[in-house]
Formats: sequence, C-alpha cells, structure tokens
Amino acid sequence: MPSGESTHASVQEPEPVRPTEEDRVAAAGSELIGGPLGRRVLPGRSWWTPVRVIALVAIGMFALGMVQKAPCYNGGWFFGASSQYTHACYSDIPHLYQGRGFADGLVPYFDRLPGDMQYLEYPVLTGVFMEVAAWLTPGSGSIQDQEQWYWMVNAGMLMACAAVIAVCVTRTHARRPWDGLLVALAPAVALTATINWDLLAVALTAAAMLMWSRGRSLAFGLLLGLATAAKLYPVLLLGPLLVLCWRAGRWRQYGTALAGAAVAWIVVNGPVMLFAFEGWSKFYTFSQERGVDFGSFWLILAQNSDDPLSTDTVNTLATLLMLLCCAGVAALALMAPRRPRFAQLAFLIVAAFILTNKVYSPQYVLWLVPLAALARPKWRDFLVWQACEVAYFLGIWMYLAYTTSGDAHKGLPTDGYHWAIGIHLLGTLYLCVMVVRDILMPEKDPVRRSGDDDPSGGVLDGAEDVFVLGPADRPARHAAHFEGPRVEWGRTEATGGSL
Repeated sequence: MPSGESTHASVQEPEPVRPTEEDRVAAAGSELIGGPLGRRVLPGRSWWTPVRVIALVAIGMFALGMVQKAPCYNGGWFFGASSQYTHACYSDIPHLYQGRGFADGLVPYFDRLPGDMQYLEYPVLTGVFMEVAAWLTPGSGSIQDQEQWYWMVNAGMLMACAAVIAVCVTRTHARRPWDGLLVALAPAVALTATINWDLLAVALTAAAMLMWSRGRSLAFGLLLGLATAAKLYPVLLLGPLLVLCWRAGRWRQYGTALAGAAVAWIVVNGPVMLFAFEGWSKFYTFSQERGVDFGSFWLILAQNSDDPLSTDTVNTLATLLMLLCCAGVAALALMAPRRPRFAQLAFLIVAAFILTNKVYSPQYVLWLVPLAALARPKWRDFLVWQACEVAYFLGIWMYLAYTTSGDAHKGLPTDGYHWAIGIHLLGTLYLCVMVVRDILMPEKDPVRRSGDDDPSGGVLDGAEDVFVLGPADRPARHAAHFEGPRVEWGRTEATGGSL
C-alpha cells in the first residue's frame, strides 16, 4: 500500500429517510412546495439543512400562535371573562403575574401570597422561569401594561424552548430528520404554547431524549432531573427505560442515568426544601387536594352522578389505574417479539398518565407531541390525533364561555363539552393503539421498516436481549423481516437530507 494512503476504507453515511417516499400524506403535502425532491438532488449542499428549516418553521408556527392570542392581548385578558374564552385566547401567564405576587416583588416559595393560595403552586424550576421573566418585565406603567409585557417576555422565552424541542426531535432519529416537521407544524403546539409554562419541561425532556440517543446516559439523567424539577411527568420516562435496560442488560447505563436525574433534581429543589419547605411542598399538596377538573373522564362521571366520588377516592382509583397501565407497559416491553423502541414506551407511559389523571389542561398535549413524533412518525395518524386535540382546545374554551355567560348561543353546554372530552380521549387512545400495534408487529413500525432498530435508544440500539418473557423467547421469525442493512447513526449528525 502506498505511503500516506488510508489503511481503511471510508464508510459512506447512509441516506436520510425521505418521508415523501414512504408516507402518502407527506408526499401529498409536499405538493404545496413543489412536490417531492428528485432522486438526483444533492443533500447537504445547501444552507437549508433539515435542522435549520424545521427550527424556522417551529418559530414561525409559534409566532402564528402568538397572533392567535392577539384579541386577548388587546383587552380580552382584562376587560371581561367571557371574551378570552369566545376568542379561545386564554392564558394563565398574564393572570398569574399579579395573582402570584410577581407584580409585588414577592419571592416564590418564601413569601406568602394574599388569599387562599398562600404559596406558588408550581415546581421549583418553573417558578425560577416565572421569576426570571418577572425580572425582565418593566415595572413602569399600569398593571395591564406590565401583564402584557410579562406575557411577551414569557412568550419570547417559550419560543426558544419550542425551537429547542424541534431541533432535538430532528436530531434524535438521525436518519429521519424530517420527522421534526411533525413537531414544528403541530397545530396544537401553536395554540397551547403560551397558555402556561409546560414548554420548559418539554424542551428539557426532548434534550434528554437526544442525549440518550447518543449514548450519553449521564447527560440524559441530568436533563431529565431538571425536567422533573420543572414538571412532574418527565420522571415517568425512567420506568420504561428501566424495563428496556433490564431486557438488554444495560444496568450500568441505567444506574448512571438514575443517579444523574436524582442529583439534578436535588440540586434544584434542595435549597428551597431546606429553607422554605412549606412553600416548596405547595405543588405536591395542591396536586393531591385538587378535585376532579377539566378534561378528564372523571369529570364526565362526576357531572353525571348524583353522588360524585370524593377527591380521596378519585386519587386512589386514578393511582390504581396508572399502576395497571405501568404493569401493562412493563409486560409489553418484556414480552414483545422484538424489544420496543424507547420512544414508543415513553409515549405510552405519558399518554397513560394523561388518560387516567383527574385533570387535563389543554396545554398538556405539549407533553406528548415530541414523543408522538418519535414513536409513530406517520403523518396520517399524527394529524388525526392533532385534529382531536384542536377540537378539545376549542371545546374547553366554548364550555367556559357558556359557564361564564349562561348563554348556550355563546358557548358549549355541558353535554357538548363531554363530547369534546370524549374526542380528546379517543384521539389519544387511537395513537396509543397504533404504537402498540407497531410494537407487536414490528414490520408495521415506520422507523424499523426503514432498516433501523432503535435510533432513540442509545446503548439499546442493536443490543442483544438478556432477559425476555413469553413470545419474546421466539423472536427469530419476527426478526427475519429486518435483515436489511443495519446502520450506526446514533453517534453521528445528519448534515443534510431531502424531504
């Protein structure tokens, strides 16, 4: 071999998956921008890489969502309760600026609030986010001016979170960068992004998923711990990851992730727990004492019963239902003919929490959007679910317009709102069924049909099973469908790709 010549052949990176070649809805939608790209296109030769395109689309959709809130910004939040519902532009953010003491300079968790609330009822990292936004809000002008500024400052910070989510999802499945468009174009994200502060936890969770996909278990744990310090639901991801690592024998990596999550959560919560325990615990006591509320099937039962269940009974029953769902997800993970992908189980466990919980605020859909894009990147199913969520978004505001005005011509009566809840529940269940079908029939899974194993699985991607139950003992005939090329993209970054 001549001197200076490489001693090993260069490995050509595999082509990114083009959704317009495998998804009829994506192909039809691409006609709006000129149709699918041709086979002779040169990917990666333009500034317009998938990550940049999707990030800009996400920011654009977020901006449209801000425009949708314009009727409230111009008076609906301040000059009448029903108008913010009839225009479907309600947001907690401006109301809580004064209602939770930020206008008066009160310190969250340490200073008591006026009225019955006593302390801020949000997790610590979300409280920090709210406080930082208050610092950036000008203190001059009327309280209405300050509340408008506070909403705008929060919207700018939440827009950054939305961009982070889109970028992380785009990079998690490296051969499928265009799946990030599912997140960027999700109508429910645009409509609910500025109702509350959930996007902070969603962004940290999406970043954690990206780190796990690249085999960085400590970074995953630290980010997931921060996400749990902002909202409770991210801790649920540790359950599916436990059974997947059990099946693959990846105990060391799971232990590292668990330790990282615990350390990050304690670092954020520890000081407040030590010096303001009563204020710190308000989030947990409020969640326990809160009665049946909007969006849950428990509300339908309560409003159609002469003797509704007590809050303690609902808490117990909801916990039992969630534990049954956890057991079902664990059994599915250990008994499936092929080890499920991490994103699939993550979606199922968070969806189970949403379906069994005693409250479903419209912005909770944000928890599921990135997980849905990774678990079932199929435009038809994603849009069916999104249509159901948009219907519920409109339904809850029309119901509140009815309850505040008492006029059925200005809103949606109780029976109609129950139908809206049912649509939301059925839409989420539909997507769950499709994900479970993909797990039981891996040849139906869009990700695995493209030749990948578990691109969001990190150390689980391509790993051999060491512990299985039931049908998983006989995986050979199922795996025969996937003897195509196996690629190692978990540690590389896609620099281009065609739609």
